[in-house]
Parts: sequence; structure tokens; C-alpha cells
Amino acid sequence: MLIKNISVLQGSELDFILRTNVKIENNTFKKIQSKIQPHINEESIDCEGLLLIPGFINAHTHIGDSIGKDVTLNSTVNEKIHPMFGAKSKILKNTSQENLSIFMKNTCHSMLRKGITTFVDFREGGLDGVILLKKVLSDIPIRSIILGRLEFYQKSTEIRKNQPFPTNKISDLDALLEKCDGIGISGANENSASVLNHYSKTTKLRAIHSSETKQSISTSKKVTGKSETIRALSMNPHFLVHMTFASKNDLITAAKKTQGIVICPRANSSLAEGIPDIEMMQKAGCILALGTDNVMINSPDMFREMDFLWKATMGIHKKRIDPKEILKMATINGGKVLKKDIGIIENGKIADCIFLDKHALDLEPMHNPHASIVHRASESAIRAVMIGGKIVHGKI
Repeated sequence: MLIKNISVLQGSELDFILRTNVKIENNTFKKIQSKIQPHINEESIDCEGLLLIPGFINAHTHIGDSIGKDVTLNSTVNEKIHPMFGAKSKILKNTSQENLSIFMKNTCHSMLRKGITTFVDFREGGLDGVILLKKVLSDIPIRSIILGRLEFYQKSTEIRKNQPFPTNKISDLDALLEKCDGIGISGANENSASVLNHYSKTTKLRAIHSSETKQSISTSKKVTGKSETIRALSMNPHFLVHMTFASKNDLITAAKKTQGIVICPRANSSLAEGIPDIEMMQKAGCILALGTDNVMINSPDMFREMDFLWKATMGIHKKRIDPKEILKMATINGGKVLKKDIGIIENGKIADCIFLDKHALDLEPMHNPHASIVHRASESAIRAVMIGGKIVHGKI
């Protein structure tokens, strides 16, 4: 396929190219330059008036709770989402798989229409939960990374005693990992050092929530005398999620020992827990990606995530932030954190991208493309979404 006369946000710095041609071959970007001639019988499409940007990577979701939208608005964080006794866990356990499937499928279609080409899901429910999500995705062309989780959590007394991972759960963990892309652990406060060490030896992708709330940090110190983040890092995770209240030293250590941090600013705010300090995180050397977190408390919309993070951060710190840095978190950085060839328009990378209408009512005239995308664009500006070189939503 040859896409002609299109504007592009190209490369690792999302450089704006006013007009060029893009050749897509074998699901990747083959060549990006202004003078390319189509081969005989090659599909050629004139995309004058469109802007091609990398597909969004929603690097942290829980789509299983799509059925429980806004049912716990006035509850505390633990009352809402604690993995052992929160409302979310009760909803998931008491809802049929058929009903869960319907609303998970709706969420996947919603993400596609909003330009999310890849999502990373922390999937609850053990092996059955992973199998259910894979079934849901069987006829939806969105790219997924499923991080499964055993329904195994330890109490404070067990953590203090450093009780090991149960031998009768080893085969369950092996079976789970055979069916998914890795593990997504609830947090260090539900696992002993021995259990976290056991998880660290798994060979697939590893991720864990950490330092999301002041209460979780306090609990870690009270139970173990150690920083929650340092305990989470003992799992050797490829990335951490949240880190909203991590200390400067914890962030510096995380930058050295992980591929990055996935932040979820709207979800943190929905829980009345503040937002992550992205300036401190970046100064510590952290690579930051964006996620929308629980569908129960937040919509899976990266446009809204970027807009909120950009303006809230500038409002709090009273200083300007380049909107390009925010857009990178939704695209380029997601690929870096996951170590995958996605989230970037560059030769040899996977052709996941969004076609935006530059003449959309909310975007024209587009004087600063990065700012326009971060705080003016929405689903209505999307002409088409491409995953792996194929149009999966809309048309061009």
C-alpha cells in the first residue's frame, strides 16, 4: 500500500512532516519519503488533508470491570478496588462470564474507535479470566498484551512471616503463563518477599502496581519496614504502574532497574489521590507511558488522558510543558516500556497508526500539531485506524 500526500508525525521525536508518502508492506512501514512510485497493481491512496500519527498505546487497563462503571463513586480507594475485599473484586466474582464478555467487548470497540491500537490489561480471575479475555478478543482486531494474575493474596501476618509461594499454586502459575503474555501483580502489600522473588523468576513480561496511594506506602512501611517501591522492585518488574507517591530516591532506583513507569493520572484523580509528578519522574530518568486504568472508574480514552495530564500538571506547577512530551507518553514511550516495535512511525516498525482529519472542526487551523492532538482532538477527528498495515476502523 502506498499512502500519498499525507502529513506525518515521524520518528522518535514525532517530527512534523507537512507532506510525504508512506509505503506499507508486510504490516510494517517500509519507506517514508516524498518521492515514491507505486509498484504495478499496488494500492495507492491520496491522503491530502490527513495527518498520520502513531497509534495510541494504552499501557495499563483493567477492562474486566467494564460492567461496574461508576458504581462506587463515594467509596474509599480500598472499598473500590482492593483485590481482596473491594467492590470491584465482588462484582467480578458475582457476574457471569457472559455478561462480563459483553461489556469487555464494548470497551475494546470503544478503544479502537478512539485510536488505541494496543492495550495492556492486568487481567484478574486467574486462568479463566485470561481465557475469557482472549475469547472476547478473538474477533476484534485490536492489539493486546494480557498480563494474568492468580487469585492469590497474602495477609499482613503471612507477609511478616515471609511465607513462600505455595507449592500447590506452582502448576496454576505455569498454566496461566502459557496462555498470556506475562503477569500483572496487584502490589507488594499483598505478597511476601519470598512470593515476589518467586514471581521474579518467571520469564515473561512482569509488571506490578506500586506507590499508588499514601495509604499503600504507609502499609508497606508498617508491615515490613521497607519502601513499597523497593519491595515491588524485588520482583524485577519490566515496568511499574502508578508511582504517584514514590519518593525521589525510589524513582531514581526505578529508572535504573525497570524499562519505565506507566502512569494513570485521571484514575488517580478519580480516586481523589492526586496525580503523578511527571517533572520529578522525568528528572529521575524515568520513561513514562500512559494508561487509563480501571474502566469502572475511568473511560478508556487517551485523548482525555493526555489533555488532563497536560493541563493539570501545568496548573499545579505553574510552568509550561511541551505537549509533544505528553503525546510521546501515549505513543513512543509505550513502545519503549514494552520493548516492542509499536507507537512510532519509522522504517521497519509495525504499521499501527491513526489517520486524523486536519480539517476537522476542532482542529483547523492546526498551528501546533502536537498541542492540537493533546488537547483539541477527539474521536470525531479520526478518519481511520490502522493496525498491522490494515484498516480496522473507518476508511481513507
